[in-house]
Amino acid sequence: MNPSAVPVNPILFVDDEEHFLLSVELTMSSNGITNIQTCRDSRNVMGLLAQQPYSLVVLDMNMPYVSGAELLPQIAGAYPATPVIIITAINDVESAVQSMKGGAFDYLVKPVDDTRLVSAVRRGLELTEMRNENEMLKQSLLREGTEHPEAFRDIVTRSPSMQALFKYIEAVAGTNLPILITGETGTGKELFAKAIHEVSGRTGDLVPVNVAGVDDDMFSDTLFGHKKGAFTGAGTDRRGLIEKADRGTLFLDEIGDLSIESQVKLLRLLQDGQYYALGSDTAKLSNARIVVATHRDIKTMAADNTFRHDLYFRLQSHHIDIPPLRERKGDLPYLVDRFLTRAAEELGKKKPTVPKELFTLLGTYSFPGNARELEGIIFDAVSQHISGILSLESIRRKITENQPDRIVTVANQTALPSEAGDLVVFPGRVPTLKEAEEAVIEEALKRADKNQTIAAELLGISRRALNNRLRRAAEDTGK
Repeated sequence: MNPSAVPVNPILFVDDEEHFLLSVELTMSSNGITNIQTCRDSRNVMGLLAQQPYSLVVLDMNMPYVSGAELLPQIAGAYPATPVIIITAINDVESAVQSMKGGAFDYLVKPVDDTRLVSAVRRGLELTEMRNENEMLKQSLLREGTEHPEAFRDIVTRSPSMQALFKYIEAVAGTNLPILITGETGTGKELFAKAIHEVSGRTGDLVPVNVAGVDDDMFSDTLFGHKKGAFTGAGTDRRGLIEKADRGTLFLDEIGDLSIESQVKLLRLLQDGQYYALGSDTAKLSNARIVVATHRDIKTMAADNTFRHDLYFRLQSHHIDIPPLRERKGDLPYLVDRFLTRAAEELGKKKPTVPKELFTLLGTYSFPGNARELEGIIFDAVSQHISGILSLESIRRKITENQPDRIVTVANQTALPSEAGDLVVFPGRVPTLKEAEEAVIEEALKRADKNQTIAAELLGISRRALNNRLRRAAEDTGK
């Protein structure tokens, strides 16, 4: 696969008029669509299709030897996954209807406007990419493991949900459509962008840029560049990051913070594959794959008109939603081991021994900052470590400081807090103090995996106080 060719598999234009085919080649190449093959003799079409896969076929209706009307059902029958666009000099509604029923993707009337033709071709290519993606996803479901495990080496996980995302990336990385990565802060969105770039096989660089807090002028200058004299202080030409990412991947982080004005410019880039440097009236073509990421809910933002609907739908052609750490706590031992090794190397210390209570303690925490927060907690603990077994003191302190309000189970029912700050909700009758105490202690022990030291910390009491309460409860039960 050559990611530099656009599209990867060629587009076949079939027409007996040589000047039309020459015009088409110029129009397509000027719009960044370079992988074109032309055919003037319609008798050769089926043979060409049998030799290699094509992304799209653009077929003239009226030709000598074999007409487009005869070829269309043959192509649709033998290659149903290949979209066919019909072009004809006859503006006839009945002919158009029959072509669409016969399997045509679109129907254009000569003389064809260049913009209309390019738009139809781009839509046909998107359909092909989506069909190819679906086929690759089917194949990945039948395959155990990933084909490119080296691309995911920096993402520490054994989680089935994460492994499923890896397979999805392998299915979509080779397409030219944008990819939207969502997930809470600290889930590793940039690591996923790196994996996408590596799996894609693109020959250019991965160019990351954080667009949070960037105004429209800075966004345009950073991405598109400028010509000398474009504004005060522009003493020389400047290449934009899109140009630096040519044949590679442009990663735009925190896309949910992008201004509406900048969203319009990004949408145009995605739709047309063209951009203008500031101070220039000459369009440049982009061959960069666009990957964006955000921790914000841009679907809700689009519904609230704080994010453009059309840009949202364009971006979520491929969507990767990274699960938070609290939903894959089975990864804790592997992440802790990675962070302990890294911290020991950077701090010049021997890797500490992990106490058996560590993972029980970490299991009680929701990690609002996800893996990045865990890394900070481990680095802080190692920085204070002297020798032997790793102390849990600093870890306990950070978890206590950062633990959000908890939901407490009362009378075997779980309810969400009705107001911010509420810790206990009574879904039925108000329990007695004794019942409430027993329920809270039971929940704390459950979360602490029966570890009384950790359960006591969750309850904000000493271990001795917890032991006394458990002993009294046992004596009352014995009575």
